Amino acid sequence: MSAIPQQVLATQKTNLDNFLALQNTFFGGFEKLVDLNLKVIKATLDEVAQKSQQAIEVKDAQEALAFTSTLVQPGAEKALAYSKHVYDIVAGVQVDLSKLTEEQVSQGQQQVSEAIDQLAKNAPTGSEGAVALLKSSVATANSAYESVAKATRQAADAAESNITAATNATFKAASDAAEAAKSTAPRARRATA
Repeated sequence: MSAIPQQVLATQKTNLDNFLALQNTFFGGFEKLVDLNLKVIKATLDEVAQKSQQAIEVKDAQEALAFTSTLVQPGAEKALAYSKHVYDIVAGVQVDLSKLTEEQVSQGQQQVSEAIDQLAKNAPTGSEGAVALLKSSVATANSAYESVAKATRQAADAAESNITAATNATFKAASDAAEAAKSTAPRARRATA
């Protein structure tokens, strides 16, 4: 069998493997999002049942005020936690896709290098300069790609750390607000009594 049909078959197999890897990555992310949403729905239904029971047991305005102040803060915290989980899932899929892309680019670079080496072996006498120029061009393109990939990874890392810092600050502010609301509710009850 000729080397070219073997290369074509190998390339087709690699392309199929890459497609399946991409498909698995997307499906895995989708599966995690569905699982997260099902858990959120179940927890929300359980909480609604519990809060409904508590609302029925409220006897006066002071208890109603205390009850309503306990409703706001957990909802904000849960919304932030949900957003963080979604972000983590999407970021995980993005990391997996980046790895797959880097592997594919690396394989492509290897194949181009091998093709140039094969071309150099079969090139007519006097074409050494053209082959050297071709190799130099490929090396320059590879270097440029690696620089861009490195800058992209650094930017993604910086963005992720900024989002994490903002999320943590928001959680802290929500917790502080909840604590303030809890400490204000008993004082409001005592003031009206």
